[in-house]
Amino acid sequence: MKIAIIGYSGAGKSTLAEKLSNYYSMPKLHMDTLQFQPGWQDSDRDWMLNEMKSFLTKHETSWVIDGNYSWCYYEERMQEADQIIFLKFPPLTCLFRAFKRYLTHRGKVRESMAAGCPERFDWEFIRWILWDGRTKTAKERYQRVQDTYPEKVTLLRSQKEIAQFLENLTHNKKNQRT
Repeated sequence: MKIAIIGYSGAGKSTLAEKLSNYYSMPKLHMDTLQFQPGWQDSDRDWMLNEMKSFLTKHETSWVIDGNYSWCYYEERMQEADQIIFLKFPPLTCLFRAFKRYLTHRGKVRESMAAGCPERFDWEFIRWILWDGRTKTAKERYQRVQDTYPEKVTLLRSQKEIAQFLENLTHNKKNQRT
C-alpha cells in the first residue's frame, strides 16, 4: 500500500504519517526532512529530487509520504498512491496546532524535521499557516487532486475525523481476523 498525505501546515500530516507507518509497518518519508538543511536552510532542489526518486525506487510496493512540495514528484506520488489523505483543516486550527507543537518541542528537533532545525514559531511561519500556504494555486492543486483521484482521496477536516479514520482502520483489521 502507498499513502500520500497532503494538506496545510500544522494540520498533522507528519503525526498521521507516523501512525500509519507504524500501523501498516511500512517505510515513511517526511518531506520536511528533505526540504531543509541545518538552520532552516532550503535544500538544493536537485538533491531533494534525487533523494525522493531514490526513496520511491527503493520502496516500490509500500510507503507513507507526508508533505506537499508540488515541484518534487508531486504528480507521480499522487498517481502511484493507493490512498491520498488530504488534511483540510481551517487556518486557525492549524495555527493552534502548530503553536501547541512548538510548546511541546521547543528547542528540540522533531523526528519529522531535518536535523539542525529546532521547532520554531515565528511571524514568518504564522504568515505561512494563515495566508502564504493557502494561495489560490495551492487550493486549485488540492482541488485538482480531488477531482482527478476521487476514488483515492480521503478528506479529513478535523482531529475528530482523523480519530474516526484511525478507529475505522483498527475496527476493519479486527473484522478481517475473525
